[in-house]
Amino acid sequence: MEGGLGAAGAAVARAAAAGLAGMDLGAPSEEPDSHGYTRGVAEVNSGTPAQEPDSHGYTGAATGVASNGMGGGDIGAARSALATLAELVLEAHSVVALTGAGISVPSGIPDFRTPGTGLWERVDPMEVAHIDAFREDPVRFWRFYGERFATLGGKLPNGAHRALVAMERHGLLDGVITQNVDMLHRRAGTEQLVEVHGSIASCSCPACGGGGVGLCEARARLAADAEGVPRCDSCGGPLKPDVVLFGEMLDSARLQRARALCERTDLLLCVGSSLEVHPVAGLPLLTLQAGGSLAIITQGPTPLDQLAAVRLDGDVEGELQALARAVGVDTD
Repeated sequence: MEGGLGAAGAAVARAAAAGLAGMDLGAPSEEPDSHGYTRGVAEVNSGTPAQEPDSHGYTGAATGVASNGMGGGDIGAARSALATLAELVLEAHSVVALTGAGISVPSGIPDFRTPGTGLWERVDPMEVAHIDAFREDPVRFWRFYGERFATLGGKLPNGAHRALVAMERHGLLDGVITQNVDMLHRRAGTEQLVEVHGSIASCSCPACGGGGVGLCEARARLAADAEGVPRCDSCGGPLKPDVVLFGEMLDSARLQRARALCERTDLLLCVGSSLEVHPVAGLPLLTLQAGGSLAIITQGPTPLDQLAAVRLDGDVEGELQALARAVGVDTD
C-alpha cells in the first residue's frame, strides 16, 4: 500500500490514522449539516472545536490514481477509472461505503455549501442548528427545522442509493456509513447502516428523557402547537430531533461501529462527501493504515484525493449505477 501512496502520503496517513485511533469519539460537533455535519468538528485527543481544516497536509501524490477526467472531456479515462474500480470491488473481501450530502442531491435535497444553492447560503447554521439555539429559542429553531422536516420527509432514494442496496444484496458491500440524516438509505433498503449523525426519523425530549416520537407524529404536534413547536406529552417541553446538532457530542457507539468497518475493509467507497466533516473525515485514514484502498466518488475536490486508488468526479448517481452494472449487479 505504501508504494502506491508514496512515502510522504503513507506517513501522513499513518500519523493521521493514529491520531484518530486515540481521539475522543464523543467530541462535540461544531458545524453539522443535516446530511453531513461540517468541517473542523473535533480536534484529535480533545473535546474542543477545531479550526477550519486545511488540506490536512496530504501532499504525497499517489501513483496509479485513476480519474475520470470529465473536466477535460476524457471519456476514455472515465471508462478506465470505472473498470479499475469494478476490478477492485470484485477482488475485495470487504467493501464499505461512506456517504455524504452529495449522494442525496439527485433526490432533490440541496447540499449545504454549494455557492448559490447551499442551505447555509441563506441561514446562519449557528443561529438555527446549534444546540444552544434549540435551548434558548425553540420557536426559532423549529421554524427552521420544521421546514427541514417537511422538505426531507417527502424525498425518495435515487439511483445511487439503490445501487448500493443492490451491491449489498449481492454480497459486494458490507455496509454503509452515512453522514446524512435524511433517511434515504433506510428507505432504499440498506440493511447494514450506520447513521453517524442520527436521523430525522424520530424526536426525543431532553427535559425528561422521553423519546420515540416518530417523524409523522412530531410533524403533527408541530402543526398543532400555537408556537409551532412539537412538545413532549409527559412534561410539555420542546422535542428535539434525534440528530447531532452543532455543539453536541457524537454518539460514540455509532462512531466506534463505523471505525470498525473502516479498519477491516479492503476498499472504502467515499461517495458524495467533501471529506472535511470531522471526525468522520478521518475514517478513510483508518482504511489506509490497515492496508486498504480508497475510491472517491464525488464532485469537487477533497483533502484525500491524492491518496485515492480511484477518483471519479462525475454525477454520483450515474457513477454508482455504472459501477453496479460493471460488477454484474442489476439496480432495477
